[in-house]
Amino acid sequence: MSEDAYRAIREFYNSRGLAARVGFGERPAVIAIDFILGFTDPTSPLAGDLDKPLAETLRVLQAARRQSAPVLFTTVEYDPSFRDAGLFIHKVPSLKWLVSGSRWVELDPRLERRPGEMLIKKKYASSFFGTDLASLLNTQRVDTLIVTGCTTSGCVRATVVDALQYGLHAIVPREAVGDRADVPHHASLFDMDAKYGDVMSVEEVLAYLDRVSGLTRSTAS
Repeated sequence: MSEDAYRAIREFYNSRGLAARVGFGERPAVIAIDFILGFTDPTSPLAGDLDKPLAETLRVLQAARRQSAPVLFTTVEYDPSFRDAGLFIHKVPSLKWLVSGSRWVELDPRLERRPGEMLIKKKYASSFFGTDLASLLNTQRVDTLIVTGCTTSGCVRATVVDALQYGLHAIVPREAVGDRADVPHHASLFDMDAKYGDVMSVEEVLAYLDRVSGLTRSTAS
């Protein structure tokens, strides 16, 4: 899409009362969605070219760690029977690679997960569906969820929609999310920014995390 076409659509949305800003809250957490080997290793049929989004996510994670903000990760894994996969396994048969205990459900080591950082195991797209994520965030008084990971059009988007519905400021650093193809990636970024959260640069998110350093330390204590 050309810049002129993008600008025209954006102006149309703005004129109809969409694409306003939710902004940042005061107590952030960062979630890295499904950066597991099944999605980052190119020998997997589920994988995409996610090296750059993963590297940008690491920058966000490191900033959150410096400020003692909560850091969470997700993986997708299924029982070998796949009885816990419902119709999802029929829609996306390659999910059969994500068997519990296999290397494909392991976090990519480039994320440098630290002891004490939560790993949420899920079955479906949203990181909230069928998990205790909402409770974990509420317990830590989080009001802003910075969403990184993959895929932009799938689990990232579903998590952002649910974050809004749980009353959270949903923030998407655009360079820190990725997909298998450009069209669904860019369309989903536009749609999330128009209706569910704020899509912004990694640099803007890093600047925010630096500003709230005192608040996050107070929350963690």
